[in-house]
Amino acid sequence: MEDLTAALDRWQRARDTFRWEVPDAFNFARDVVGRFAAEPGRPALLWRSARGDEVRLTFAEIDAGARRMARLLEELGVGPGDPVIVMLPRIPAWQMTILGALHAAALVIPSSTSLRPKDVAYRATHSRALAIVATPESAPAVDAVREQITSVQHFLAWHGEDEATPRGWTNLRSALATVGEAPTHRPTRASDPALVFYTSGTTGMPKAVLHAHAYTYAQRLTATHWLGLRGDDRLWTTSDTGWAKAAYGVLFGPWSVGAEVFQYHGRFEPQTQLRLLADVAPRVFCAPPTEFRMLVKEDLRTLRVPHLREVVSAGEPLNPEVIRSWQSATGLTIRDGFGQTETILLIGNFPGIPVRPGSMGLPMPGHRVEVIDDDGRALPPGEVGDIAIHGHPPSLFVGYWKDEDATQACRRGDWYVTGDRATRDEDGYFWFVGRADDVIISAGYRIGPFEVESALLEHPAVLEAAAVAAPDAVRGSVVKAFVVLRRDVTADDTLRSALQDHCKRVTAPYKYPRLIEFVDALPKTVSGKIRRVELRGR
Repeated sequence: MEDLTAALDRWQRARDTFRWEVPDAFNFARDVVGRFAAEPGRPALLWRSARGDEVRLTFAEIDAGARRMARLLEELGVGPGDPVIVMLPRIPAWQMTILGALHAAALVIPSSTSLRPKDVAYRATHSRALAIVATPESAPAVDAVREQITSVQHFLAWHGEDEATPRGWTNLRSALATVGEAPTHRPTRASDPALVFYTSGTTGMPKAVLHAHAYTYAQRLTATHWLGLRGDDRLWTTSDTGWAKAAYGVLFGPWSVGAEVFQYHGRFEPQTQLRLLADVAPRVFCAPPTEFRMLVKEDLRTLRVPHLREVVSAGEPLNPEVIRSWQSATGLTIRDGFGQTETILLIGNFPGIPVRPGSMGLPMPGHRVEVIDDDGRALPPGEVGDIAIHGHPPSLFVGYWKDEDATQACRRGDWYVTGDRATRDEDGYFWFVGRADDVIISAGYRIGPFEVESALLEHPAVLEAAAVAAPDAVRGSVVKAFVVLRRDVTADDTLRSALQDHCKRVTAPYKYPRLIEFVDALPKTVSGKIRRVELRGR
């Protein structure tokens, strides 16, 4: 393996020589999927359900389904820029529906199937959606607010052949069977609106993140530079379909290079996931930190994954102890990465670059990423500041849809400010401190919750942990930790003291949690991020 200096020099050359070459006219469904569809038999998707059903689809079959979807939308009167909400789970119809809507030049709004009626009402009302595509399981959440979502004209239900169509919904499977595969050619420019993702809403109401078609083109960087994907690889990304990570790793990223995607329609269960890793044999595996934290608590001594080459994680920083445990059991290092709903994968531990456990990694080619101060100046190594992207690369969102104030609030001169705090070391690696509103200030010390949580996770009794600020009359705030214990561990004051002493040993003593509350579970967003905002008031 090349030494650190040589690896960093090679990566710096790759960044210095990178040039964006986004075509003026671009449509992912036509220009990427359509191109691979011309290769007979090229595999695109391997799908399995929790009960063992399996489907294998080629790019040609995906392309045909997408074109039928586009034709149907056009016949229903969905025109360029019309919003379409897609509330489908991990099933092949999800990809075909999104690609079909892109073909039709509609504005696609991928949404979680776990949305509650108020969530559906907010998204449909805010977007003025013209159509909603869902399964019978999600239909009740939509039906509960029908009177509020007056813009929606078409309710399209995708379901199995043996299921009944909900009252007031159109059977999408039957409707697609009656249309052809050749939609009217609706050209799209790379700068045209393509997708809206509603944020997780960790600190307030979800914001509508608007992306142009250029964003779908830019995801090829995520595939090649971070995932390390090759055209003959199989990738498994466990992301929920309502999260932008699915765009990274289930659709636009892997299919940019013609790789095959594995998709599992079932609940996360550690033993099932480990069994599938061995059985399905992906070359590249991507899961959120929440899942890896659960997996390393299992007995990994019998896991055999000889085909697995790359293992990556994104969503929030992955704790060093988890990386070490996985590497010890499998011989593979989890490469952590940082991205947002507003961006592609932005900072990462890239293939061939030495991983520093706990580090976010290095900036993606095509992006100038810095740690800046309040005046927009890049800070020297070791100083805490805001992670920011310079300029307007095509990978960056257009803005917060229908919210110009929020769009301007995240700009600091020529910088887009991510809202995350970090430092950089002398070699350029980023080190996460916390969300700007999650940093704990205690007796003048600035404490990042991530370091406290990582220290707690090193204790064998701890399954998950979250750290927040709690009011204190003397220090202003103190660190309070919410801890989920392993099933065989009993919570008591002795364990509480042991965890506090453990933290004092493995991190700076002033960072230890003075308050510890044992809980059964942590509140999380659909993407698996801890909702610390819900914990701060407890």
